[in-house]
Amino acid sequence: MSFRFSVIGLAATLALTTACTNKKVSNPLAKVDSKQPDKVLFDRGMDAMKHNHFDIARLDMQTLINTYPDSEFIARAKLALADSWYAEGGTAALAQAEQEYEDFETFFPNMPEAAEAQVKIANIQYQQMEKPDRDFTHAVRAEQEYRKVMLQYPDNKQMVEEARKRLLQVQEVIAEREFRVGRFYYMKDSYPAAIARLQSLVDRYPLYSKADETLYLLGQSYEGEITMLRRMDVLEREQMEKLHKVNEAALKQNKLARERMITDFTEKAAAAYSKIITRYPAMNRADDARARLAALHQPVPRPTKAALALNRAEEAGRGEQTMLSRMMGMFERHPDMAPASKLGQPTLTDPTPMDARAIVRASEQVALGGSGKGSHTLDIQPVNANPGENAPPPRSDSPVADSANAPAADANAAQAQPDPNELKPNAVATDPPAQPAAADPNELKPNVSSDQPAPPPAQVNEIQPSSGGSTPAAQGAANGADGQQLADDKDLASSKHKKKKGLRKLIPGG
Repeated sequence: MSFRFSVIGLAATLALTTACTNKKVSNPLAKVDSKQPDKVLFDRGMDAMKHNHFDIARLDMQTLINTYPDSEFIARAKLALADSWYAEGGTAALAQAEQEYEDFETFFPNMPEAAEAQVKIANIQYQQMEKPDRDFTHAVRAEQEYRKVMLQYPDNKQMVEEARKRLLQVQEVIAEREFRVGRFYYMKDSYPAAIARLQSLVDRYPLYSKADETLYLLGQSYEGEITMLRRMDVLEREQMEKLHKVNEAALKQNKLARERMITDFTEKAAAAYSKIITRYPAMNRADDARARLAALHQPVPRPTKAALALNRAEEAGRGEQTMLSRMMGMFERHPDMAPASKLGQPTLTDPTPMDARAIVRASEQVALGGSGKGSHTLDIQPVNANPGENAPPPRSDSPVADSANAPAADANAAQAQPDPNELKPNAVATDPPAQPAAADPNELKPNVSSDQPAPPPAQVNEIQPSSGGSTPAAQGAANGADGQQLADDKDLASSKHKKKKGLRKLIPGG
């Protein structure tokens, strides 16, 4: 009897022990007790990443992605897979990482980590950038990718701020390359090409560390065109004298055309010099720009205190190369981005670049008496839309008959009704007599006498000393139409910098 109770008790003990043991499942992969094998794979992969075992990490993450497609760790696993290639480095690994990040953005565009993936795509191009005088493919790609971060993920403030700082550095490298190309054209006397390149640079990258140098070189290019035009007068007469066929009428006509072009180039050069003073008053070329405006007999503007403070802050945030960094930079592949601006917003959209051929065409229009802005007027003539019986349809290239001299085709034809949309000149009879136009104070006029010295240039926005006839309202108008307070001489004198080396090539007579 006792033996029977012992057997029953042993069976009950074994059943209880077995029931308690089946509560957990032994996982041979992790060698721990768990019911989530996808989490085990993810944890093992992340641990391998910490120890730089990238091959093992990628194997675990890829196994997780292929085996458990519905796991909650899929997105993090794909991002970790890309991070493993990114951390490994090297050209091939970075190319694979870029592909993985693009896949992550495609499958998970609404996750917060999508902005991080886009930043790392841009960083891959950033890390492979070269100096401005070398291949700039990676710089252009980096600019495009950082712009995507700021345009596609504006709500992610952290990633947008990181992209903004890097984008300013990338644009500094691209702008330096464009400046060197424009300076090369200038030194080769290819002034239209230099103007197109430099003007496009100023419009595209206003925060470039050599923006004042770019504008000054732009003005010098226009002055170079002026010098060449003035030389053409002498050369043309000498050529005609050699051929004994001096045509005074042709000489006068050509000289008048060149004078129009010189006036146009002078205004554009003055605009470039004036922008240095008003936008970059704290930079090195401000004094040189004032000197060139005085030499061209153009008004010299005065910057506002707000513009001066802004430009000072931009210059204070720029870094400078040390002697050691310059020496080491000769052996480095990557560019120096210390002069890049720390303030301001980078350009996110590129304006239409200027074409050298368009500059030449505009100059030709100015020489012929046009505006040079590329506008063309069309002479629109009415065409009879209802031809007579058996008459051929009208053609656009057929001459238009004079309505005043052409005989009427049909005596009983109804009189044509006026078009309500037709533009008509103002009636002379009903209008009061036209008053003579007032003289333009900014119009360039030839000097009356070559012996009489030219008057000093007027100071735009300069506060004139008070006199008996001056009023406070007139003095307030001199401070600028926008109401901003202008910088005085003391403010401008405190913003002087050490002069850089100027251009080796100088415009004759400039």
